Amino acid sequence: MAKASSKYKAYLKRRRAKDRPKEEGINLLFQKKTLTDDDTLSFLRLARTDRIGPITALKLLERFGSAQNVLEALPELSKAGGKKFDPAPLESVERELAKIHKVGGQIITLLDPAYPEQLAAIDDTPLTLTVLGDVTLLKQQQLAIVGARSGSLNGRKLTSKLAKDAVAHDLVVTSGLARGIDTAAHQGALEAQGKTIAVVAGGIDQIYPRENEKLFQEIAEKGAVIAESPYGTAPSAHLFPRRNRVVSGLSEGVLVVEATERSGSLITARLAAEQGREVMAVPGYPNDPRAAGPNRLIRDGATLIRNIEDVLDQLQRFQMIKSVEEKNNIFEMKQPFETLEETDFSSLEQIQEMLLFELTTQPIGIDELIRACHISIAEGQTAILALELAGRVMRLTGNRVCKLEE
Repeated sequence: MAKASSKYKAYLKRRRAKDRPKEEGINLLFQKKTLTDDDTLSFLRLARTDRIGPITALKLLERFGSAQNVLEALPELSKAGGKKFDPAPLESVERELAKIHKVGGQIITLLDPAYPEQLAAIDDTPLTLTVLGDVTLLKQQQLAIVGARSGSLNGRKLTSKLAKDAVAHDLVVTSGLARGIDTAAHQGALEAQGKTIAVVAGGIDQIYPRENEKLFQEIAEKGAVIAESPYGTAPSAHLFPRRNRVVSGLSEGVLVVEATERSGSLITARLAAEQGREVMAVPGYPNDPRAAGPNRLIRDGATLIRNIEDVLDQLQRFQMIKSVEEKNNIFEMKQPFETLEETDFSSLEQIQEMLLFELTTQPIGIDELIRACHISIAEGQTAILALELAGRVMRLTGNRVCKLEE
């Protein structure tokens, strides 16, 4: 690999020192060096429970303090919302974990020291990740390179060069293993003896597209493949936007090389902007449909990229909108934690009726909703959790909620 510039080496050293969590003020739950098998299984059960998305899971953990406590509270809390249900069975997640271990993978949870801080900083951070390969790469500085599945020859060549230059500056190249630009990004990093991470939409055992089977295996051996979806889950359309938020969430910046106006790469770019990441794009000839996406991004404020120096300049300006310390302290917001016995269900029905009366299918801020109902934050949050578990409302990023059509 080419030697990284001393200027950028110094920058990386400063960034790593800045990103290192402070020892004081971080809840002991986040300082665990090793999670027990029971801890991991509890987190996996919570992650695999229907109706519980990442944002809801974090709210439940804030309230009850541990995954096991949440699992115990779910039946009664969902019943209070109008539709009782049970968490994912222990036997099913035990089988999944055994399959993951059999193929050489592992599960890391939000409380695991190996969990990447930059991903933990997003609102809808995954509760668990399945990792095949070098898990330490997840915490290193990453550049996401994404683009069209139908990337042109010139686009793929430029992508490969940018990936090679990125790993020469000690960046890990992250992408989605799709054909076209994603494939060129992974291959370029590997050809330069660098590191790359592939984020897949389905389960860790689902190679898509099949033509990238050899590339998948090489990344698993020399880099890392990660998945949020359960083992055995086939990739489907609704899973790709979820995959894209992980690609951008892992990275300090997202670089788009060729993309049509309707490309999923623009979803990744939008998510990156919402997460406070740098959004960059390579311009193209206006009459080429594959240049429409990057050109629009540049028009809307993304940084125009000509070479790796432009990328490095942007990453030096990168500032996380949420500090690692703030995210690591999510469990310190409410102590001592509430137990199931201490949860007051007596007034929930009336509060839920008030909330549902004010809600529509259009999202509204939760703080504004609670103020409009003249209830306490604790009462409002408990009622919203119960309604969400019952499938009557949906919690969204940005601390918003909306009513679901019944």
